[in-house]
Amino acid sequence: MRSFEEIFAIAADRKGGADALEALLEPPLQASDLAAIPDDRWLACAAKCIFNAGFNWKVVEAMWPGFEQAFEGFDLGRCAMLNDDDIARLSSDSRIVRHGTKIRSVQENAVFFRELAAEHGSVGGFVANWPAEDYAGLLDLLKKRGSRLGGNTGQYFLRFMGADSYVLSRDVAARLIAEGVVDKEPTSKAAMKSVQAAFNGWAKESGRSMKEISRTLAMSIG
Repeated sequence: MRSFEEIFAIAADRKGGADALEALLEPPLQASDLAAIPDDRWLACAAKCIFNAGFNWKVVEAMWPGFEQAFEGFDLGRCAMLNDDDIARLSSDSRIVRHGTKIRSVQENAVFFRELAAEHGSVGGFVANWPAEDYAGLLDLLKKRGSRLGGNTGQYFLRFMGADSYVLSRDVAARLIAEGVVDKEPTSKAAMKSVQAAFNGWAKESGRSMKEISRTLAMSIG
């Protein structure tokens, strides 16, 4: 496995030099800023990522004001109380993408996020205090306790919210394979453990965030 310095050099060569690459490596939010994000914005972002999955994200983006209206600003209390009649009504609402199971996931994730907020003070506080060296554990928790938040959906959700995160995109997976960390796209617990260990090693070596490392790995390929 190459050092992070070596991978950074490969990426820098592809992107026009070290300074050009550094300009593309936006750091994650500070923990205090992450913790200050209101709970409804976490639910809204999770919903957007879920509706984007397997769909044209430009369509979802154009319709997003309608989503905000239909789901009443993604207030956790209101969304958690959605019942079968509400789901049926929303499934016929032309302001949003009418996908029944994704609509239901908003209600299910509202319940999940309310639980997190009750346990940890807020959703943002929970994420902000999660140790970066066990990011794979956070992804596993989203998959198990959340609704439709497994795989890349959960990864992009955390990335878009500003959390210190890695996204196992095609390019990142290709670099991990090239470095011998995994032999194929990582999906199993064992593979994710190996991925986390590699990121932890590169973080210790470089002093960089998981997000910066992830972006560097991606740009060393694409």
